[in-house]
Amino acid sequence: MRPPDTFPSEPRPTTLSRALTHLAERWSEPRLSIAQLLTALGDRGLIGLLLILAVANAIPNPPGTSTVLGLPMLYLSWQVTRGGMPWLPQFLADRSFDITHFRALITRAMPYLDRVERLLRPRLAVLSSPLAIKAVGGVCLILSIVLILPIPFGNLLPATAIAIIALGALERDGLWILGGVLFGLATTVFLASAVAVLITALLRLLGL
Repeated sequence: MRPPDTFPSEPRPTTLSRALTHLAERWSEPRLSIAQLLTALGDRGLIGLLLILAVANAIPNPPGTSTVLGLPMLYLSWQVTRGGMPWLPQFLADRSFDITHFRALITRAMPYLDRVERLLRPRLAVLSSPLAIKAVGGVCLILSIVLILPIPFGNLLPATAIAIIALGALERDGLWILGGVLFGLATTVFLASAVAVLITALLRLLGL
């Protein structure tokens, strides 16, 4: 459950899209646990898993899904902030995906992920340093909290911001990390303003 290093200093030999496609094609068991996914992704495990959950949250889902998927994102974001070797508690490590659903998600996401990966390249190295990644983990933690709040469609924007940040962190693209952070901050302000407007309108409607 503990990959050797989440942010190695050497270039990665393959893209995340290829790693996920390979895993989806080769996995023979009916379910894939989070611990197994983390191990299979190796040095990409922690950020890669955060990206997968963010993508799953960024597409339309039944009500309540954002809370179910958002809670693991809270923990993973905290792990990024904490740094060091990732560790999952048993209740989270044992959570699993139906492999058919996992393959369907990968099939839907891969064309987009493949195109995005072509735009990524190492740049603005200071924003992908270990210290900066810890700070970015704090941003993802705040966005994960926003994501699980019971706001209609309120999960889409913060999940997208986390996905952008995760993509940048995986490929050490500081420009994408910066863009994701700024988009996340704008999202938080927008949703907070929307909630404040709705509460004010409700109070006026009730004559309070």
